[in-house]
Amino acid sequence: MKRTHLPLNGLRVLDAAARHLSFTRAADELAVTPAAVGQQIRALEETLGVVLFRRTTKGLELTPEGESGLGALRAGFLQFEESVRAMQAGQSSKSLTIAAPRDLTTKWLMPKLAEIAAADGELRFVLVAADESVDFTEANLDLAIRWGEGPGEHEGEALESEGMVTVERPGGGTDVRIAWAGCLAEDAGALVRVADAGLAIEAAAQGLGRATVPEILARADLANGRVVQVGEPRGSKLGYWLVAPLPQWRQKKVKALVDTLAG
Repeated sequence: MKRTHLPLNGLRVLDAAARHLSFTRAADELAVTPAAVGQQIRALEETLGVVLFRRTTKGLELTPEGESGLGALRAGFLQFEESVRAMQAGQSSKSLTIAAPRDLTTKWLMPKLAEIAAADGELRFVLVAADESVDFTEANLDLAIRWGEGPGEHEGEALESEGMVTVERPGGGTDVRIAWAGCLAEDAGALVRVADAGLAIEAAAQGLGRATVPEILARADLANGRVVQVGEPRGSKLGYWLVAPLPQWRQKKVKALVDTLAG
């Protein structure tokens, strides 16, 4: 018999009926009707080609054929339960693997995770550098953060931000614009170019020019005075999103992290 054709519902009913030696009490345990239990047993007998129960003057009793398979059947159900517990153990583990752009990790994510870890010393984080395209299966990820207009094909929640801000060195520097991969179109032709927004902030702090970057990345440097803001924040259709496929998104540990990071 192929494993894919195992009559698991019928075997579950057989286990309950054999323990109670009563279709009625088995039905109560399984939250179905006695008639449904009888139908499952008859279908199982037809599939297996054996008689499993006989009715006698003393009530219901197992046949030798039915009795012979019970030990292995119950051991199998215990194995199923252990398998389910093993699969669910990841939800209660204290390890989370997160993929995020390198500049966001350095400027915002790592300080956030340090605060979270300080409140729970058992937490462990694995950080993976990633761009907009993330393969959750290949990287065994729990959560990713990516720059874009939305969560794409995954579940997601946006990180709170004021949009884009322009920053420069305190005391003013130069009107030269600093471009980075993903910068605003108006800055794309700038003479100073760097790899990402985090480096753009560093270039601005060193006096190489002005950089328009996601506010969330510049937040810490603005707060400690390494750079100053020029003008008002500008709204943007782009932003950072916490994303994950639905199975990961439903995990308690992932939801707890999302609530903390997005709150």
